[in-house]
Amino acid sequence: MRKTLIAGNWKMNNDVEASLKLVESLKSLSKDFDSNVDVLICPAFTSLYSVKEALKGTNINIGAQNMHFEDKGAYTGEISPVMLKNMGIEYVIIGHSERRQYFNETDETVNKKLKAALKHNIRPILCVGETLEQRECGVEKETVKNQITNDFAGIEKCEAENIVVAYEPIWAIGTGKTASSAQANEMASFIRMCVKDIYDLELSEKIIIQYGGSVNKDNASEILSQSDIDGALVGGASLKAESFLDIINYAK
Repeated sequence: MRKTLIAGNWKMNNDVEASLKLVESLKSLSKDFDSNVDVLICPAFTSLYSVKEALKGTNINIGAQNMHFEDKGAYTGEISPVMLKNMGIEYVIIGHSERRQYFNETDETVNKKLKAALKHNIRPILCVGETLEQRECGVEKETVKNQITNDFAGIEKCEAENIVVAYEPIWAIGTGKTASSAQANEMASFIRMCVKDIYDLELSEKIIIQYGGSVNKDNASEILSQSDIDGALVGGASLKAESFLDIINYAK
């Protein structure tokens, strides 16, 4: 049985003080989380260490929002997987649409980052998804298949099973729009088929697939009840303890 993963991506929000305040609100109720639901928060790099320390002894996991694919070097402003691992970071978001759109990330760099994360036993959350134009042109599945094929290239099955895939239709991120539950589940099912084609049925049934794109307390229940959706990558709604906890509770 696949475990549900609810992840909060705080993006470029919350300084250290605000991050710790939010963590304290989440910690007070973390003991009530369902045992079949894994909870993850991904703060900004400046808050990562402080939040990690504050979460000691809780059942809340912590992840980074990005990383470089090299272990070290002359890459000003970048964070390496070695640095994250030494800090005890357990997850990292790779290939978010905002990284692809605003910072020119490609499937080639995403593939390198996936391999680097897996090499250092950091669990990657791979983001894939189509633009509104691609969906309206009817090439959304072709787009996602190409991303999956290129991003998983050269990754062995034993490593691939540790990758979480987050389907995030780009037109639904930060817009207040969401794919319908049927649309989201259809794409999650299609992603499983792509994984099956690359590896096998066993892995396709094991891999965790999240939905992301304006997930909130009003639509989470329906989205999380779908057969092929195993959780959510939550943006704005994860910045308030009450709304994030509502989403976590819908995942029970």
